[in-house]
Amino acid sequence: MKTNLTSSGRPLSRALHASVIAIAVLGTLPRNAHAQLYVAQESLGIVSEYDVKTGATINANFITGLNEPAGLLVKGDDLFVANFGNGTVGKYDAKTGTAINANFIAGLGGPQYMVLSGNTFLVTNGDSGTVGKYKAKTGIVINANFITGFMFPEGLVLAGDRLFVGDFGAGTVGEYKATTGSTTHADFITGLSSPDGLLVLSDKLLVASFGNGTVGEYNAKTGTAINANFITGLDGPQELALLGNKLFVANAHSGTVGEYDAKTGTAINANFITGLGFLHGLAVK
Repeated sequence: MKTNLTSSGRPLSRALHASVIAIAVLGTLPRNAHAQLYVAQESLGIVSEYDVKTGATINANFITGLNEPAGLLVKGDDLFVANFGNGTVGKYDAKTGTAINANFIAGLGGPQYMVLSGNTFLVTNGDSGTVGKYKAKTGIVINANFITGFMFPEGLVLAGDRLFVGDFGAGTVGEYKATTGSTTHADFITGLSSPDGLLVLSDKLLVASFGNGTVGEYNAKTGTAINANFITGLDGPQELALLGNKLFVANAHSGTVGEYDAKTGTAINANFITGLGFLHGLAVK
């Protein structure tokens, strides 16, 4: 599957999809004690909330009025939302969806994925080809150009002091020092088809390839492929989320979230959640 890019380097399908997606109207269920799965629907400007055990809707309109929400990050009772469209990261109450600071970080260049590294907050900027570094408590900029030189950075995951960055445009995953931003291995994994979401599972690195509809499994220490076709048949896979031994995959084009065995890649329910708009971010609390 080939994805065209806009002049800014952003996937064209992502920019246009809002006009062609229909969404099923979902009801809401009373909040319960189950873990929650948050889903960012980029085309609809919302974050929705689901029961992570059943896929049942808790609140389809948990957060609204967003501007192309992409990556999500949960830390304690805080839910961070990267708005690709207006270059901000917003901070929200993970229990209620209430805005704490809708402009926690502003002035970004196409923010998408985020990680917390100690007392710092790292964000990929697709349009500016950078990873920026900010204070975790305040959002104040430390170094907006902490790591540079990417074509279109998307996926971001931390493993100790090792930071992996997926470059959607270059088809690579690079390895960097999380504390300094220095390059350890810019071509840690190469030959990928528009790498997007990343996830570290023990000594394995999972890579969602948007272009060919796969999740590949790689050695997190060497970058060697263990199984490049760990999961196949996906439809624009983007963010990955993990709960126990269950792996959740956001399929942007089909508007679904699939559930898989994180150890084997076997589908538990490829249509765990359906009827969504063009989606991007996932987060589990």
